[in-house]
Amino acid sequence: MPVKNRFAELHDDITAIRRDLHAHPEILFDTHRTSQIVADRLTAIGCDEVTTGIGRTGVVGVIKGKTDLSGKVIGLRADMDALPITEATGLDYASQTPGAMHACGHDGHTAMLLGAAQYLAETRNFDGTVVVIFQPAEEGGGGGREMCEDGMMDRWNIDEVYGMHNWPGRPVGSFAIRPGAFFAATDQFDVVIEGKGGHAAKPQETVDSTLIAAHCVTALQSIASRNADPVDQVVVSVTSIESSSKAYNVIAQRVHLRGTVRTMSPGMRALAEQRLVAICEGTAATFGARADVTYHKGYPCMVNHDDQTAFAADVARAVSGDCAEAPLVMGGEDFAFMLEERPGAYILVGNGDTASVHHPEYNFNDDAIPAGCSWWAEIVERRMPAA
Repeated sequence: MPVKNRFAELHDDITAIRRDLHAHPEILFDTHRTSQIVADRLTAIGCDEVTTGIGRTGVVGVIKGKTDLSGKVIGLRADMDALPITEATGLDYASQTPGAMHACGHDGHTAMLLGAAQYLAETRNFDGTVVVIFQPAEEGGGGGREMCEDGMMDRWNIDEVYGMHNWPGRPVGSFAIRPGAFFAATDQFDVVIEGKGGHAAKPQETVDSTLIAAHCVTALQSIASRNADPVDQVVVSVTSIESSSKAYNVIAQRVHLRGTVRTMSPGMRALAEQRLVAICEGTAATFGARADVTYHKGYPCMVNHDDQTAFAADVARAVSGDCAEAPLVMGGEDFAFMLEERPGAYILVGNGDTASVHHPEYNFNDDAIPAGCSWWAEIVERRMPAA
């Protein structure tokens, strides 16, 4: 089953929606315009039910098949939010919102799922029910968690759930997936080192918080090199160092470290937190200072379920002729919360030779639309074949 002909016919229309969303990016839960466009479109194409306000600004549409002998319900999820990045593409449909852009392709994900929803509402060639899920705040806000906490899975009796993300560097319209752990757990930390400030010419009278911070930054790398099993992935990155003084001749009283920890297993996640706290507190104490550590749990590791992953790969091969094994990704993805509540799978669709996601010159490749839409639709028609 190659790309469905209907999506070739709808390509221009879906592209127009995508580019309009691209020109009007919205961040985190403030997806009010986007959510309204999605809700209006779902109503216009004949969804049996359209509900807004799930997970604050999320939208859910329900499409019933010609029959419902199986009673099965499949969820399809797309994210809607943009990033706080200033766009540098020079496109005629570039962001009109200063300091915001669709630098991760969520405009494409939303448009593709709207296209698939239109096809499914037109044909209804399946036995069961489809729930199309449009989620806000994937980029750090945990919109997927909030939609689940609003009872989405139980309210619509969702049995399985499937997600998709575009992937620069893969051929346009090709697919890649892997079972098990796929995207990393993403935690953050703040470490405030309190020493004793003073004149830079009299270091003996101080407890140098900057020196202590430097030791902490170096020592934290021992979590990966000496505490972790070499085959269990972990990344510890200090991304910001800020002292209480900017003067050349002052030893700062206080230094604030910020950073992130990425892991692929619950055990490694717990170990990294334990060691980070111990290293920072112990290092500070060694020099006569104090370290106050705050560890923020973020998205859990996103884990694909084996059966649904094999099925999703079969569908991808039917659409594009191939489905590669995807690499482990140390970035985070809050579809993880939905996969914790229901079995399902998450797949990558090729975006071609483009700038990477989260780059100011990135742009979703509209040539990927027919393949993405076809995968969504075929997931439904194969998983819930018409009676």
